[in-house]
Amino acid sequence: MLATALWIVSPVLSPRPQMAGWAALAIGYALSLVFSGSGSWRARALAVGFAGLGAVQLNGIATGAGDPLAPLAAINHRPEHAVEFKRIGSIGELDAVLASAAGKPVMLDFYADWCISCKEMKKYTFTDARIRARLDNMLLLQVDVTANSADDKELLKRFGLFGPVAAKDYFFDATGKELNHAMVVGFKPADQFLVSL
Repeated sequence: MLATALWIVSPVLSPRPQMAGWAALAIGYALSLVFSGSGSWRARALAVGFAGLGAVQLNGIATGAGDPLAPLAAINHRPEHAVEFKRIGSIGELDAVLASAAGKPVMLDFYADWCISCKEMKKYTFTDARIRARLDNMLLLQVDVTANSADDKELLKRFGLFGPVAAKDYFFDATGKELNHAMVVGFKPADQFLVSL
């Protein structure tokens, strides 16, 4: 039941608390098997297995892994870098940045910590070398509406959004005019996102 509860709240947790929760559950279950009074070899084998799973999650926390499902990724691979966005916090700030874009096209990305497709875009699409190369010539802006502040609501209203139920990317030309036909909604793998770019 505790594992189900942790799985349900995981979209709103950052990776470290998630991994800490899975480690605590795995090690706690291992200890309960050891101290349950059953001396069977099956209980001991399960205890060792769950203790190992917990230790792997703790290792992921220590090495800075960013995914509970891949806690050893920081050890096995060099980290993949996603594109860098400039955070925008209000309509006034957005308008000012668009006005001073220096002739560059602009991409505006809506993001929230609880948005699964936003996290998929960050992990799978924005780390792709082809995507990063194409976005090098653009001004990249991001609105983080996790807090759902008054400014966040105003930005959502300006673009006719009730909430970022999926990742949304808007594009503007070099003069700051929105390209309505180029909007991207939801998770797009790198190949599909390249077509949009």
